Amino acid sequence: MESMTRRQQMTSVLIHVILILVSITMLVPFIWMILTAFKTITESTSVDPFVIFPSQWQTENFVTVINNMNFPMLYFNTLALILGRVVCAVLTATLAGYAFARLEFPGKNLMFSLVMFQMMVPGQIFIIPQYLMVSSMGVLDTIFALIFPGLVTAFGTFLLRQSYMSLPKDLEEAARLDGCNIGQTFLFIMAPLARSGMVALGIFTAVFAYKDLMWPLICNRNVMPLSAALAKMQGQYSNNYPQLMAASLLACIPMIVLYLIFQKQFIEGIATSGGKL
Repeated sequence: MESMTRRQQMTSVLIHVILILVSITMLVPFIWMILTAFKTITESTSVDPFVIFPSQWQTENFVTVINNMNFPMLYFNTLALILGRVVCAVLTATLAGYAFARLEFPGKNLMFSLVMFQMMVPGQIFIIPQYLMVSSMGVLDTIFALIFPGLVTAFGTFLLRQSYMSLPKDLEEAARLDGCNIGQTFLFIMAPLARSGMVALGIFTAVFAYKDLMWPLICNRNVMPLSAALAKMQGQYSNNYPQLMAASLLACIPMIVLYLIFQKQFIEGIATSGGKL
């Protein structure tokens, strides 16, 4: 018994050591970004492995970046992109997921097969059709153009469908006996019980929208989110790494703020969905 306890203690210590090492490894790029943002160009491109901390902490990189880039507008565009895609994705996926999970209608299996097919092909295939649609509507270089690819989501439809299918059918039968129609059953009974799936979908959608780079560069020239603005800072032959890292550090602020505000929902959504970012 004593040897078993010692073995469990050693296993626990080993697991904690591994987790600590992995955590430190994941933090290294972020720490390197912060340190580089306060360095000079010479220090940031030095091949000396012992030059880790800047000799003098420079704040001019942040001042230059803020003066050259309209960060308030970039923050607004990014938050509008995230909020628009999250609202549209959760709304459409909740309705479509319930229909595919609980309702019977002609062509149901064929339509859901089309949804699954969209999940299996690369998203880059839809860029040209989406661009032609946005161009024909005359909304290029607008906030709506940024949100347009996220109006519907095949992944969200599948995720919410699975959430609704996990709920017992007795709830719907009881609601029907109480006189509820389909709309009332969905709105007051089923949708609140699928809240964890909606939260998980909102988290995934927010992260994917924040990281989206190709579509904003294609459809917009002036109304750009943070990801596209940072990509335009990279030169063809040389890069100002301290300014680029300073801009990247400023670009992390929206997601850090959102995580601090919705930390509980983030953890619950990831835990209940069984997925990972």
